[in-house]
Amino acid sequence: MLPERRGVIVGSDVNKGADHNSDHGLRAVRRSRRFGRRRLLFWLFSFAAICSICIAVFGFKLFFHGVEEHQSIPTLTSVKEILTSVEDVPVEPETMDPPKKKPPRGRFYPCKVELRDSVNELVEPKVFGKFVNFSLNYVAREDRPSLEHPITPRFGGHQTLEEREQSFHAANQTIHCGFVEGSEGSPSTGFDLDKEDKMYMNTCTVVVSSCIFGSSDFLRRPTSKLISQYSKKNVCFVMFVDKETLVKLSKEGSTPDERGFVGLWRIVVVSNLPYDDMRKTGKVPKFLSHRLFPSARYSIWLDSKLRLHTDPMMLIEYFLWRRRSEYAISNHYTRHCVWDEVQQNKRLNKYNHTAIDEQFLFYQADGLVKFDPSDPKKPLPSCAYH
Repeated sequence: MLPERRGVIVGSDVNKGADHNSDHGLRAVRRSRRFGRRRLLFWLFSFAAICSICIAVFGFKLFFHGVEEHQSIPTLTSVKEILTSVEDVPVEPETMDPPKKKPPRGRFYPCKVELRDSVNELVEPKVFGKFVNFSLNYVAREDRPSLEHPITPRFGGHQTLEEREQSFHAANQTIHCGFVEGSEGSPSTGFDLDKEDKMYMNTCTVVVSSCIFGSSDFLRRPTSKLISQYSKKNVCFVMFVDKETLVKLSKEGSTPDERGFVGLWRIVVVSNLPYDDMRKTGKVPKFLSHRLFPSARYSIWLDSKLRLHTDPMMLIEYFLWRRRSEYAISNHYTRHCVWDEVQQNKRLNKYNHTAIDEQFLFYQADGLVKFDPSDPKKPLPSCAYH
């Protein structure tokens, strides 16, 4: 490693003994230098061996902290290949579209309703002047024991197109309106109620009703402090549920008391649901409340996703009595046309698309036209208020 330095003694006055001693000293110096180079080489080899062992045992991550275990250290050759490939590929501007953000959901606020201050000021009008007196009866049983053309009993019965067309006319007649039973001995067609619940519902003259089927929602109780004592005493609050929903409500702490109430709601359990589709079953109490509450003069339907914050008698006074109307329905906050509703039902896959199209074509054959909000003769005058 280092150049060898050799000493030479020159002089004629040095004797033999001196020559012998100088030769011995020269050999000692050379031996010590040789041992020094050996120690240096020994430590160099030892350090190299230790480094090799560390790399073999702990890997490169001991020295390169930016490299993860699953990554490999590129060699010099691979780095050159990568750099060469990068130089050969032309750099183009990024053409990928940025991820689209969902549009923010619109905020909808309740419309302004000028309600009365108290139910004590409410006065029911005696004469509306818009009614036609006629008598309606309902088909309660279809008894057609035909062996050639047997029919399966069903909740809605087997109404013909001619019977359907005639049912739209205000005249004395008997029509199909659900709750149709088969012949004697046939099984029930569905929507069976307890006798005590039926007796309670027959006494209702003003009713607020809702339903939860298939445990699809949780129970929202009316705000009791905003309901007058008059309505608590004279208005029936009925919530229709199936057995599955009743079990879920009990687990959530909404167990009916001994009278069948949870807060203001009278819980009415429906057995033997007429349809497998829970949405279709929910249309029974929604559209056929006059069948479920035969003595009721006024009925308010409340969607299960809504909570009642207003006295029901004030709603009746504002929407019916004050405007001399017999029917009121809230306008949808975004969709006002059946065409739009059809597309939305398909997007959400609420029903079979073929069935939706068939029903939609049927409505158009009945004379349904597309809604035009600019038409002064639009069929929904409530659009002017909401």
